[in-house]
Order: sequence, then C-alpha cells, then structure tokens
Amino acid sequence: MRKIGFFSFHTFSQPGGVKNHIFGLNQEFKKMGLETKIVVPRRHFFERYSGDIILLGTSFNISFGGGDSDFDIVFTPFSIEKILMREKFDVLHFHNFIFPAAFQIVNSPLAQKSLKILTFHSNLERSRTLERYPFFLDLFNKILNWRIDGVICVSNFLLKFFTDYKKPKIVIPNGIDLNLYRPKKENKKIKKDKKINILFVGRIEERKGLIYLLKAFKILSQKFNLLELRVIGDGPLKKECQDFTTKEGLKNVYFEGKKEGKEIVSYYQNCDIFVAPSIFGESFGIVLLEAMACQKPVVAFNIDGYNEILKNEGSLFLAKNKDIDDLAQKIEILIKDEKLREKMGRWGRKEAEKYSWEKIAQKVFDFYSFCQKEKFN
Repeated sequence: MRKIGFFSFHTFSQPGGVKNHIFGLNQEFKKMGLETKIVVPRRHFFERYSGDIILLGTSFNISFGGGDSDFDIVFTPFSIEKILMREKFDVLHFHNFIFPAAFQIVNSPLAQKSLKILTFHSNLERSRTLERYPFFLDLFNKILNWRIDGVICVSNFLLKFFTDYKKPKIVIPNGIDLNLYRPKKENKKIKKDKKINILFVGRIEERKGLIYLLKAFKILSQKFNLLELRVIGDGPLKKECQDFTTKEGLKNVYFEGKKEGKEIVSYYQNCDIFVAPSIFGESFGIVLLEAMACQKPVVAFNIDGYNEILKNEGSLFLAKNKDIDDLAQKIEILIKDEKLREKMGRWGRKEAEKYSWEKIAQKVFDFYSFCQKEKFN
C-alpha cells in the first residue's frame, strides 16, 4: 500500500474539521514515504487548487442537524473512472459518506481493485432525516458491508451507528499538529495585560451554542470589569448574536470573523480561557484539542464528543448542557485563579500530546494493513 487517495465529501472552500483532519493525515503520510492525493468536490465555479488536490463532483450547501453540510453529486460519472484509472490508488480513504457522490465512487468497477476505508466524523443523533426515516441507517450499513472494507470512528460513541457493520471497525481520534498548536513563548520583560481574554472558535450556528456563552458572559461582566470575549468564525446566526450583544449592552465583545492557520493559532495562544459552548452534534471537538495544545484551560458543555477529551481533571470544567449559570460558574472559577488556569493549561498540553499526528497516522496505517489481510485472506 503505497498510494493513498483521501476522498472528502465536504467543500474545502471554507474551514472545517474534516478538511483539517485530511491535511494533517496527508502531511504525516508523506513523511512516512507514502504517495497521497486529496479528492474534493467543487462548491464554486472558479474554485481551483494546486498540488495534491483533485476536484471531483459538485457540492451543494444544505442545512443538516443544526448546522451547514454538503450534498454531493458527480454529474459526469466518467470522471470517476478517469481519476481512478490515472491515479491507481491502493487505498481509497473516504471521510464521511455523503450521497449520492460517495455511492457513485464506491460502486465504480475500478474502485473494487482498491482497499476502501471510511472515517466517520459526523454525529447523527440530531439528524431529522434519521428520526423520520430510521431505515436509512440500516440501508447505510448494508451499503458499507457491501463496499467498505473497514470503518474508523473518531469517537467511541459513534460506534453505535455501526452495530450492524460486520467488517473491521476501530476508534482512532482526530490528530493535532503539535508544532503549529503550541504554547506561546512568554516575554518576561513585557508586563502581562490584566484583562482576562475569553475565546470562542467555531461556526456561528445553532449547534455551536455561541448565544449561551454570550449570556454567560453577561453574567460574568456584572462581576468582573476586565473581561473580553473574542469570537472567531462566521455563520447564519452571527447577526442574531451581534444583536444580542448590542441589546444587552455587552462591552468588549469582538467578532473577528473567519481565521485559519497561524492566525487562528495566535488567538489561542493569547487567550486566557477557551470556551466551547456547543449543545449537540459534536463527534470529537477538535477546537478543544487545539486550545489544549496551546496550553490553555478549556470550559465546555458536557456533551458526547467533548467528554471523551475532557476526562479526569478536565471533566471538572464540563458544565451541564445548556445551563448558562453553570457555564458562567465554571468560567468564573478560572477567572479568579491564575494558578489554576496555568495548571489546567499544563494538563491540557500533556493530554494533547497523546493526539500527535505521528501517533494517529501510524494507527490509521496499521488499520489499513489489518483490513488488507482481512479482505484477501
């Protein structure tokens, strides 16, 4: 297995956890001497990429499970055969499985020559489609049993969606670039700002729960003068959140817009407390890991996906879901205690080191090898 094709069914035209996961895995596999290509759908007509990225099919934006997602289709099926014939992938590694494009690819005759692996990133618990038509999950598992040789889930609780999948399955979490996401080197000659900087990073949509953080911030602002909240991200509920900020007269709340790469790392490095107020739909919570890698204390609601990362000491800062007062209380503990912030930051960095891309990539490659033996023995 020397050539790997990563297939995303989510657009790369905007930030996203699947996008970051594929880039991290791709980079580490290259270090291991493997040849890789990334195949993604086009969202915009003039969308272009260089290097290892191949465009295949079209992505349409849809609302799914309280957030934005993709509906993908390949209008010219011959382009699938053309890419598979040219690239001759040993492994087709799919990231999520979005119809009909994913089915079009796995059903291609040329795809049958390759090992087919699925990494599942999505939490389907709040899917209205599955609530109305639960037989879709049975159909999904039948298709996977028919065409997919192994399934990777990024969290333990996602395995429940694959109880009827009979082939190899494993939990391998997301990874983190510890060289990019790392603590800021403090300049002791510069006097530290006394302000407490609280940070939110994420798409401003229902499931990310920013409005709950804004309400908690209102409570905290009545107790502490030197607080500021920076909001990184964009989304359909941005105006609603901005209007709430204005209506309630909240000061020192800054909507910074979308950020990526080194720019977003600097926000993590310069905050005092990171808060992730998502209320559902998180399969893992990569933003928690990014903040922890930058040695910052993390507060979050206690939901599936987050409580697999914030374990042991970290669980002390999991607030009851949607409980604004509890969220404010958890943040307040850290506001009052600088030494505790430093202690939880060190704990977070140590935990994050367990998720280095070097370790995660090796686990993924070992799973390829296992599935290969299962398929052909």
